[in-house]
Order: sequence, then structure tokens, then C-alpha cells
Amino acid sequence: MALLMTMAWTTAPHAAPGDPAPSGGASGTDTVPAIGRAWPVGLRPLVVRAWVPPPTTYARGHRGVDLAAPAGSPVRAVAPGVVSFAGRVAGRGVVSVELENTGDPPLRTTYQPVRASVRKGDEVAPGDVVGILEASPSHCPAACLHWGLRRADTYLNPLSLLPPRLLRRGPSRLLPVPA
Repeated sequence: MALLMTMAWTTAPHAAPGDPAPSGGASGTDTVPAIGRAWPVGLRPLVVRAWVPPPTTYARGHRGVDLAAPAGSPVRAVAPGVVSFAGRVAGRGVVSVELENTGDPPLRTTYQPVRASVRKGDEVAPGDVVGILEASPSHCPAACLHWGLRRADTYLNPLSLLPPRLLRRGPSRLLPVPA
């Protein structure tokens, strides 16, 4: 019986805790504390599309990460904060959470498309459900959550909020391969 070695990993680049994260515009670098305590969907969702910072504020890029999840999945806050927006933008449900103790201006996470179960001003803890993933048309081939991170007008890599223990997929495994 032959053995096949497989490895699982997060497909998107991420900053290590304390490393500067590339800017979403032309304003330099910003540090992101690894304060996240939960993934927004699932336990370790597949990153369908990675964060691609735009070279300038209005240039092309992907200002967040897309996480695979079935429509109807609960969407959770990754870190403690206060809901700064819960509503519809361009026909899609959006929830934004201003994160606690992340500087001035504070970091803000965004989740879409989400049917919100929270309201502006609600306090959330890591893992609290903020809504349900909607089955709306998006740029993903199947349902996915677009998860974003900003400080003021600068877009940052949301994966940089998660500590390494949450980003790891586990050890390599030897699996039997049918002959």
C-alpha cells in the first residue's frame, strides 16, 4: 500500500503578530495586533481568495479575504468590539465592528453578505454571532464571506488579526493510497 503525504495550510499570506502589514493605499505601513480569538465562519475555513492590497488608495486590489462557507452559516465576531454599522449597502448585508483597544483610529472589521442579528452600538465578544451568511450573488464561485479590516481609510489584511495557533491547519498526515 502506497502512502501519500498531504499538507494543509492557509492559502493567503498573513502578517506575523507585531509585523507591519502592507497599506491599503499610499499611506505607509500599519501594525495589526493578533487579537482575534475566533474565525468569522467555521473552525478553519478555506481562504477562497486572498487579500491583495492595492498599490494606491483607488487602485485595483482585493481589500479583504473570502472565506468558504455555506449560506446560512453563523458569522461571528473575531475580536471584542462595538458594532459600528449593521445594514444594507448596495443590496448586500454588511456588519462592521470597531475593535476594542486597537489605537486611534481603531481597527474595524467588516463582514458581508450578512443578514445582521446585531444593531449599531451592540457590544460583541469574540465568537458572538453577528449575523447569518446570505446567499447573495458575489465574486465567489459558491457562497463565501468577504471579511475585511480597516484603520481609517487604510485596508489591512484581516488574517493578521488571528494568532498563529488559529492560522495553522495542523500537522502533515500520511494517508493510504488505494493500489
